[in-house]
Amino acid sequence: MKKTYIILVFTLAVVGIIGSCRQSFLDIKPAGGLDQSLLANEKGIEALLIGAYGMLDGFDVSNREWGNSGSGWVYGSVRGLEANKGSNSGDQPWINPIQTYSETATNDYFDQRWRALYEAISRCNNLIVVVGKALESETITQAQADLWIQQARVLRGWYHFDAWRMWEMIPYLDETTDPKTVTNTEDVRAKIIADLTEGTNLPINMVAIGKFNRTVSQVLLAKAMMQMNKDYAGALTLLNDARANGKKPDNTAIGLAPTYGEVFDIVNRNGIEAIYTVQYSVNDGSGGVNGGYGEVLNFPYGSGKPGGCCGFFQPTQEFVNSFRTAAGLPLLDFSYNSGANQVKNDQGIAADEPFTPDTGPLDPRLDWAVGRRGIPYWDWGKVTGMDWIRDQTYGGPFNPKKQVYKKSQEGTYTEVGNWTSGWTANGYRMIRYADLLLLIAECQIETNDLAGARTNINLVRARAANPAGFVMDGAVPAANYVINTYPATGYPFDTQANARLALRMERKLELGQEGHRYFDLNRWGITVAELTRILNYEKTMPWGSNLYGDATVGPEDVTYPLPQRQIDLSNGALRQNTGH
Repeated sequence: MKKTYIILVFTLAVVGIIGSCRQSFLDIKPAGGLDQSLLANEKGIEALLIGAYGMLDGFDVSNREWGNSGSGWVYGSVRGLEANKGSNSGDQPWINPIQTYSETATNDYFDQRWRALYEAISRCNNLIVVVGKALESETITQAQADLWIQQARVLRGWYHFDAWRMWEMIPYLDETTDPKTVTNTEDVRAKIIADLTEGTNLPINMVAIGKFNRTVSQVLLAKAMMQMNKDYAGALTLLNDARANGKKPDNTAIGLAPTYGEVFDIVNRNGIEAIYTVQYSVNDGSGGVNGGYGEVLNFPYGSGKPGGCCGFFQPTQEFVNSFRTAAGLPLLDFSYNSGANQVKNDQGIAADEPFTPDTGPLDPRLDWAVGRRGIPYWDWGKVTGMDWIRDQTYGGPFNPKKQVYKKSQEGTYTEVGNWTSGWTANGYRMIRYADLLLLIAECQIETNDLAGARTNINLVRARAANPAGFVMDGAVPAANYVINTYPATGYPFDTQANARLALRMERKLELGQEGHRYFDLNRWGITVAELTRILNYEKTMPWGSNLYGDATVGPEDVTYPLPQRQIDLSNGALRQNTGH
């Protein structure tokens, strides 16, 4: 982009000299333009619809940038201290201040994210306009128009909600908006809710797996109601109906997969657990750009390792410690960060030196979320240590795992002939059935049905406890996996406050590294306290000073700064968030 800009400036300068200061050369009429009515038919509208869905992976072919992804790993998981940036200090430096809560409005990642979300919103609005033209010309029926507009509106609602989670002070744009009048001083929550509500009128069976249906829309609407309005009772009604009557967009059943690890296997990307998966594809002629462009960095580092690049998204020690158990239950008092409870790591130990993995009791979900030394990593063999890490002194000793493919899948579910095999067909599980159960449990706790919440949390824990789903080292479990369900009486479901602790920990254990944590903390109103606790611990790690320095978390850090470039382009109509 910078090179293009320089060439443009040079060209204009030359033309200006030749034109002897005449301004008429600026008044060039366009040779042509796209008449929207050309798309006002079934084929054209479906193409526009694909474009609107296509932005769910965060990728816009005109802006090939790393600041967007389907999972939102930077903004949800790194910011939520489930992981650090990883790699080394010089690669993708825009992430460094995001993980140290020192970001400014000129951080290019925010402008990338903003442009992607509002490009997506623009596509939705364009779709609605073209559907209107097709309806006027009677090339489609009212029923067809309704179906397309419902999809466009729920997508528009989701993209606006995603922006609201980032910035809160955002402009709302619909198909009638005049760009010259756009501001971000209005409370847009009701408009977002209205758009998402429109999606609940969709049928269950949308035939295509990649489209939103009523069930998906119900969950997205419930998430927005919980996040923006703390409307737990209203959200609970939607979530219970989705659970009782819901199906995936292709009309197949939803439910918990029998074992935890299988959820993340590429072959199960649209399995029973995946209520909605953002669809990725490879070897389709696109050169890999449909294969999760924003996730390509997040693979172990080194030749012969999965992905072959780039060493980003390394789990934090605090996240790893969270999987410590006592009598099969989590340590809800955070004592997992002290003494012998800390999970052993191989920091500073060369790959050819001996190392014995931690032998204490652990939740088995740890080794599906994290690659750690001495533990089998899919079918790639055991992680051998720092030779899987780009810079252990900067990023620590752990690798990401959930999005990584099996060695036996390379070339089939990965892009062939690109600079990395990190382009994969392993789509992002945007809504999982376990997420649905835990959202229901959260609403039950907030409406004082503690017994119901315990039942649903225990369903998630019981699945994790299935020994058929443990990571195995030959014929035996790869670590000392000990996990149980919560007892029918007593702590922690004896009080609402304790039940909240259990729910919040369960979301961390079950959904960790999936882009949710920072936004969860904001919904619960504990962002500053929780991130301060974790940050203070992470600073004590051997790599902590390199990563976090003197970082602190303040009340302003519950939102991101609006991109300064967007404020400038608006001529000041957009206002900056308080504290930024």
